[in-house]
Amino acid sequence: MTSHPQPIEQSQAHDKEGVIKFDLHFNHADSLALDGIAELNAWRQILYCLGLTGNDPNRYQGLSYGNVSKRTGKHSFIVSGTQTGAKTHLTPNDYCHVLDFDLEKNRIYAEGVIEPSSEALTHGALYAANTTIECVLHAHSPSIWHHAARLGIHQTDPDIAYGTPEMAQAVVEVAKNLELGLIAMGGHEDGIVSFADTVWKAAIELIKCLAKAEELRLLA
Repeated sequence: MTSHPQPIEQSQAHDKEGVIKFDLHFNHADSLALDGIAELNAWRQILYCLGLTGNDPNRYQGLSYGNVSKRTGKHSFIVSGTQTGAKTHLTPNDYCHVLDFDLEKNRIYAEGVIEPSSEALTHGALYAANTTIECVLHAHSPSIWHHAARLGIHQTDPDIAYGTPEMAQAVVEVAKNLELGLIAMGGHEDGIVSFADTVWKAAIELIKCLAKAEELRLLA
């Protein structure tokens, strides 16, 4: 494992959706450079406009949903911060840098202005599963989620909760042989993950799937 900056603050696990469940070792640090997040942030803005990230007081206990990430190294990536899904526009202060992670120990090392999204371990699992994956987008879409079988989307076991080592392992099994794809998180209401070797491909695949799902919904 690579060395990590000191001092390290540790966040405790919680049970609620939208709150970090993994063992987080976090350093407060300067915000990320704008050019390092520009492409990812531009597509995140489009996902927000489509309702794939956001906040609805009548869904998910009123917590924000949706997060995005981009690989920076073998075990490192930039990811949007916890509970930023409802923000119309994100700034460099709304992203953090995951420096390393340990799936077996359910642990993440990160630094930045804000702590990483509660789904950061799942993002890490995808990067670990397949070295061709460069971007992971976690969205919420009732249309895609409910039509996952008809859309031919891989689904994880409904008994596996979000943000857990079991969920991380479940997405590993799906993604290890895929360069591009979507996963419906069976135990995470409306949760969808899109991944690809570029941010553009991951976003387009997700948006195309949303259009197909909406067509099925309208025809139902």
